[in-house]
Amino acid sequence: MNEKQTSDTTTTVTTAEHEGKALEHAITAALKSVYDPEIPVNIYDLGLIYNVDIQEDRSVDVIMTLTAPNCPVAGSLPGEVERSVAAVDGVLEARVQLVFDPQWSKEMMSEEALLALGLL
Repeated sequence: MNEKQTSDTTTTVTTAEHEGKALEHAITAALKSVYDPEIPVNIYDLGLIYNVDIQEDRSVDVIMTLTAPNCPVAGSLPGEVERSVAAVDGVLEARVQLVFDPQWSKEMMSEEALLALGLL
């Protein structure tokens, strides 16, 4: 256990919390390695990832969407996301749920994605 002194309070950071943050960062990096083949921006920055829930047993549930319900990669992209997250060291299992509510819009994109696509 590590302790960090902040003003007049002491914050205790456990090894489990540190490992959890490291796992969260690794999962985000894995998601940023997945691209929609029609758009030169990763799915994370596109705003296609709505939620990532890491369970205590280190299984991971991802809720994601597509840019459109009739997207040509609707059959393959969720599986690619699942494989990418499952390949992260420390992840027991990954599950992906594809949703279309709320509907994706460009307002969900990160500033980096908007810049990359010339929308800013």
